[in-house]
Amino acid sequence: MPTHEPSPPADRDLSHSLNFRVDDLDADDQISAAFFRLVSVHEDMLVSLAEHHSADGARSFYVLYDGSATWDHPGVPQYVALHLQRDLERSTFSFERATLPLPSMAQSWLIRRGCPPEFLTLDAERGTAPADEATRALEQRLMRDGDHYALGWSHTQDDPDDWVTLAVLRALDERARSPFRVVVEEVDIEAGTHTLREGGFDSVEEALQWCDDRLGGLSKALPLVRPVPSLSRPAPAPKTASSRPSGRSR
Repeated sequence: MPTHEPSPPADRDLSHSLNFRVDDLDADDQISAAFFRLVSVHEDMLVSLAEHHSADGARSFYVLYDGSATWDHPGVPQYVALHLQRDLERSTFSFERATLPLPSMAQSWLIRRGCPPEFLTLDAERGTAPADEATRALEQRLMRDGDHYALGWSHTQDDPDDWVTLAVLRALDERARSPFRVVVEEVDIEAGTHTLREGGFDSVEEALQWCDDRLGGLSKALPLVRPVPSLSRPAPAPKTASSRPSGRSR
């Protein structure tokens, strides 16, 4: 059990006021109980990293950091993607929720449910900042192409001396030469930054073994992701002078 106070991996002002806009709406007993158990009971520990509300107020999308996750079972994801749907004429609501290991995966989950990507930018004043361009590029790709992968396993270790998140993904493209991916986020608490890297594996066993080694303190390079082979036909070789038919003089 960690001994530090639960907080996002950055020492920043996280004062916030969440408003899910459902207090005046009704729902059936099952939905109301689920929303209380999965969302409302943790509300004082939730920090909004990004949110978007449709112009008509019928839909809301949230990327949330859940500070209570640090007290849960070791390794559980600490980010919540929440999609609220309100029927304002009937004064009812419904919701979808997913816990995910990385904010970019939460963004991807919400984008697939109709949130415009340009309105789901993470708040730069909350959480940590990308340490380099490689991190930014991979985060954008995970956010944009997250539906190309299935999340199989993840582990978040929020030890201030080694804050790391590991996620094992399976490529849904049957042509993928690296069908299993390991995504590694490492946080530098003092600098307030994080790096994100990706490695490719041929089997889930190899991917999980790499993760076990990393959590065990072994530092091993991530294998490169092999690119998807091109299905385009090679261009025909240009004809040379020797390949031309010879002419005869009469």
